[in-house]
Amino acid sequence: MFASASSQLLLRVQSLHSTEPMAHSLTLSRFPATTSSSFHRHHHAVKPLTLRSVARRLKPALIRACDRSQQIGGDGSKAAGGLSWLEPILKFARSNVLPLALISAVTLGLTYPSLGCAADKFNVSKIGPFGIFVISGLMLRSEEIGAAVEAWPAGLFGLVSILFLTPYFSRIILQIQLQPQEFITGLAIFSCMPTTLSSGVALTQLAGGNSALALAMTVISNLLGIMIIPLSITKFVAAGVGVALPIKQLFKSLVLTILIPLILGKVLRESFKGVADFVDKNRKLFSLISALFLSIVPWIQVSRSRPLLLMVKPNVFLIAIGLGTLLHLSLLVFNIIAVSSLSVISGGRNSIFSREENASAVVLVASQKTLPVMVAVIEPLQGAFGESGLLVLPCVAAHLNQIIVDSFIVNFLRFRDNSNNVKVA
Repeated sequence: MFASASSQLLLRVQSLHSTEPMAHSLTLSRFPATTSSSFHRHHHAVKPLTLRSVARRLKPALIRACDRSQQIGGDGSKAAGGLSWLEPILKFARSNVLPLALISAVTLGLTYPSLGCAADKFNVSKIGPFGIFVISGLMLRSEEIGAAVEAWPAGLFGLVSILFLTPYFSRIILQIQLQPQEFITGLAIFSCMPTTLSSGVALTQLAGGNSALALAMTVISNLLGIMIIPLSITKFVAAGVGVALPIKQLFKSLVLTILIPLILGKVLRESFKGVADFVDKNRKLFSLISALFLSIVPWIQVSRSRPLLLMVKPNVFLIAIGLGTLLHLSLLVFNIIAVSSLSVISGGRNSIFSREENASAVVLVASQKTLPVMVAVIEPLQGAFGESGLLVLPCVAAHLNQIIVDSFIVNFLRFRDNSNNVKVA
């Protein structure tokens, strides 16, 4: 049958070890009819081609092909793994939204001031404080305030320290001579401010402190601060620099930019359960939005004051940053000594002040000063104390530095607590 065919197709398997370019492949070759007889004569020299033999010969090639594909896949995974260096950066950014937002705002104002000046024409700077305190009201939980009642003596001292004792440090600051004078005046005003709106509570939680007490001191000090701050600035700062402060105008501005937005946010939270649930589930998102609102005002003020800022010598600005850090360290030392003294006076180890969770809450919260309220105070003064950008810039640095310093302190406390737990175990 094969002999009668004029031509035939013979299936040939190339050697697996062939050096030809198409090794390990199956080819169909055409043979002339004259070879058919010789094929029959020497059929014993050609091994019959079966599926098993083909599979046996192809198996090593398939294995090597799989190895190459795994290598390619491995290279791909390595390429994907090469992006793993982004993860720590993103994690750092998520954990430090506020500092990064403030630094970005100052940098943008210095590099592209025209944008900030254009935004200032539309009164965008007033949106920032209003939005911050609306979000603060939305995030305020009533039950957390009630949980701080038990530690009310510690909370009372914290409020006294924030609103009445620490503003005295402004008199010491005003004794320092530095040009431009706005740097010193800005830090003096900063020391009269209430405590931070969020970082004090967050750091207290990380330190294992009484977060409910920290939250209560934060809310009450910022509410009372609306009435007390104008008086404090008049007594400690305005008299020192010879400026008559418009108290009524400042009080009205604080009510409009702090109290009303805070009440509005709180009413929205309590009136609609869906709003409260949404805010609680997305607290990180709202913290991010609050940080962006806060960065608006420094951005605009630095943009407006850029010509003056460029005239400031770098070493002078570094001195102002150092003074802001020194102010915070001084407040920390003062509150630590005060809490320790009250602990001894009020009963030693049985005192409320002796409980570490209460002490850490008071020291951390009472030693910090808030930038948003300071911005809300500076905005309506219309240059009464000097150029607003020069007033705010060292306070932005002081705000960042106090968060950084307290973060190191909190990490130390957590490390110490973990070490003690290991020893007990």
